[in-house]
Amino acid sequence: MRDFSRSHYCGRVREADIDHKATVMGWVQTSRDMGGVIFIDLRDRTGVLQVVFDYQNFTEEQFRAVERLRSEYVIAVRGTVRERDEETYNPKIPTGTVELKAEEFRVFSEARTLPFPIDDNVNVREDLRIKYRYLDLRRPKMYQNFLLRNKAVKSIRNYLEDHEFMEVETPVLTKSTPEGARDYLVPSRIHPGEFYALPQSPQVFKQLLMVGGFDRYYQIARCFRDEDLRADRQPEFTQVDMETSFLSKEEILDLLEDLFKTIFKDALGVEFTKPFPRITYQEAMDSYGTDKPDLRFGMKIVDVTEEVRNSDFKVFVDALKSGGAVRSINIKGGNALSRTEIDELTEKAISYGARGMAWIGIDENRKLRTILTKYFSDADMEALLRKMEVEPGDFLIFCADRLEVICRTLGALRLDIGDLLGLRKKNDFKFLMVVDFPQFEYSAEEKRYVAMHHPFTMPLAEDLEKMESDPLSVKAESYDVVLNGIELGSGSLRIYRPDIQERMFKLLGISDEEIDRRFGHIIQAFQYGTPPHGGFAFGLDRLIMLMAQEDSIREVIAFPKNKEAECLLTNAPSPVDDRQLEDLGIAVTLADGSVKGAPVVRKAEPEETVDIESYAEMSMLYLDDRSRAAFEKHLEQRIDMTADLRALKLERYQPTIQVRPVANATRRDEVKVEFTAEELFAGTERTEEGYILVPGIIEEA
Repeated sequence: MRDFSRSHYCGRVREADIDHKATVMGWVQTSRDMGGVIFIDLRDRTGVLQVVFDYQNFTEEQFRAVERLRSEYVIAVRGTVRERDEETYNPKIPTGTVELKAEEFRVFSEARTLPFPIDDNVNVREDLRIKYRYLDLRRPKMYQNFLLRNKAVKSIRNYLEDHEFMEVETPVLTKSTPEGARDYLVPSRIHPGEFYALPQSPQVFKQLLMVGGFDRYYQIARCFRDEDLRADRQPEFTQVDMETSFLSKEEILDLLEDLFKTIFKDALGVEFTKPFPRITYQEAMDSYGTDKPDLRFGMKIVDVTEEVRNSDFKVFVDALKSGGAVRSINIKGGNALSRTEIDELTEKAISYGARGMAWIGIDENRKLRTILTKYFSDADMEALLRKMEVEPGDFLIFCADRLEVICRTLGALRLDIGDLLGLRKKNDFKFLMVVDFPQFEYSAEEKRYVAMHHPFTMPLAEDLEKMESDPLSVKAESYDVVLNGIELGSGSLRIYRPDIQERMFKLLGISDEEIDRRFGHIIQAFQYGTPPHGGFAFGLDRLIMLMAQEDSIREVIAFPKNKEAECLLTNAPSPVDDRQLEDLGIAVTLADGSVKGAPVVRKAEPEETVDIESYAEMSMLYLDDRSRAAFEKHLEQRIDMTADLRALKLERYQPTIQVRPVANATRRDEVKVEFTAEELFAGTERTEEGYILVPGIIEEA
């Protein structure tokens, strides 16, 4: 049989190829034996082509080999393209009007019985799909997801490089920092008991690149966070990381908006003709109960505290007495909700922290369906309905509590109702930019202020004077990009002035020692001329998940971990050999209490001793016992003083110059011969001939 060389992809054979020879290769998807004629659906990454094996064109032995073909066998077929009979057209596939009449074939490899069908329309447990990911990736839908991802990444690179951004790789083995999520640690064999950390983001390095004058940087960066997982989180993920110098916040936001519009146009053919809405953090919390609102539907939260202040409804009264508020959502057409659905919403409100959910239904005749009417005067009820802009068929829900409980409850209920009413359509893409986040929040657990973003975020210029007097009112030069209620990424302008950075650290209660330990390298870099700079980073996996209309980022990551952060394909994480643990100086306590490996044993520092004989020999001196002890003590003191000086951290100290007047004193030189030869050479050894012994000098050739 002749060698096979592919001439066509299966999914690209068309009517223009009729009567031409073609060689295709791929996986057998289905086989149908019609008695003397066998139809094979052959699949590759481009699609499916029907291949016809006619008994008359093959020997008996060859046809028996065709009969043995099973699902997922990998074969090559050479033959002639012909038109299908009209009654066998398949309009569901691009190759539905043609087929390949097989003349030769070759089986490259056979396949065992599959754990699940390679079919987009078959539901398979996710753990099974992850375990056999190489089979799951053969599904056309999965291929399309990764084709979309590839197009998006290509668009990102083209856009950023067209705007003079340079891609720079940053270290994967870096320093562990205690803030944020937990680090993944990597033990060092060369430095026992010490660890690298995998980067949660390239934050510090991209700022150092700005100090280095790179001006515009980007990276498709791998990041790692040891945190609890959910549908849009993985232990390792891909981040599009950017940093730029000398741009204002508005210029950065304009660039980001243009970037996302370009990605959607290039990868999906979707065009956004209107600017992305921009709202403040406070507006987002007040109107949607969250800093990442879903704008695919309305139903804003409305403050009705004043409208219900005169009511006798105990829940409202108690909330207002304790300094709380009352807020409401108008569900347009919601009066059609069943009592069961209303009860389910009430149970969800309680699960979110509320004490219940009051409601008012307005029927088609504008009659009210509620228990609240008996607690309101007619005038107050009318004022409430007018504030909520009700129409016949609407349904109002209320939450009365502290503001944080209201935001959490109504924000979550709004999304639940959106799902219930089918308002969150996956093919409807709504971007939003949220700006002016608080600079600080107070941690009751730590009893101190903490940075909402990170301690290098620049406060708004007009709020600098309030940093110490009213920290919680200070706004940050930070911004988030939100798509369909999911935060794609965040960024900020950075602090580059040492005086502001010092105030920030002081307000956060960070000691000098902690500053040096956590941020010493970047603080030092900032002392050598730092440009104003800012940046942004967004999750590539999250973006592609939304673009592909998937519910989990695992659908757009080639080899993901499951919800327990396990790779079922490779069985990672897994135990390692005792030898590896011993090399790293790591001891592992097993479930039965036994210990595997070896604990870290740091090498003892060699005790520094003074080799006084070597010093004497180099100096060509002879020391008696008394002189030797004194000289040895003197040298040890000098060595200790030198070690103390080296340990001093002088980076933050400025040299102090002090000049004192010096009065010179002179005397007359007089030569006196007052010592005998014996006295002069009392400390030397002499030979019998009277010669003085001098140590020999060893010189390198």
